[in-house]
Amino acid sequence: MSPPPNDASDAQYAERLLRLQGVWWKRLLDVQRPYRWNLSRLQPGFTLDIGCGVGRNLKNLSGNGVGIDTNEFAVKIARSRGYTAFTPSAFYESEYKRPGAFDSLLLSHVLEHVSSEEASNLVRQYIEFVRPGGQLIIETPQELGFRSDPSHETFTDFDAIEGLCNDWDVTVERRFSFPLPRVFGHVFVYNEFVVIARLRG
Repeated sequence: MSPPPNDASDAQYAERLLRLQGVWWKRLLDVQRPYRWNLSRLQPGFTLDIGCGVGRNLKNLSGNGVGIDTNEFAVKIARSRGYTAFTPSAFYESEYKRPGAFDSLLLSHVLEHVSSEEASNLVRQYIEFVRPGGQLIIETPQELGFRSDPSHETFTDFDAIEGLCNDWDVTVERRFSFPLPRVFGHVFVYNEFVVIARLRG
């Protein structure tokens, strides 16, 4: 097996995402079920999914969302799978570019790919499209997950996420480790930091 690409913007990275999500045993065991359940219980409503990749969470949202990704190849794949997805420039030309159009802003496994400053600017770029009182949902990998992908740049734990939330003037309502307790982040690649924040109304 070839090593994972370290450039999250190229075709090879998009193809890797599609390949990893389509592995037969993952489909057989429905490994996305707990993550789909977790997202559903957060009641995100109409969601703007930043860093949507090839559409994993757009699928988990049952189509009730719009995705944005800087990887044009991933966007093409997501659209070919029936999801609504755009590159950033295309989103700004779309009908969805309306202040307050979305109930939630989702960043799932995105912030670890950029510097803290870039993460802060990224959310500032899109937060205006979430309604007052809407949610900001952030998920980042824990230790083993962070080390599993060479395109990861910044380890972003609870404290780092909450520090960014201060930049965005949102109120953190909840933080938790998922799907297993925090101690498993060192041995289970898919353990996540999850932080839920609320935009001030």
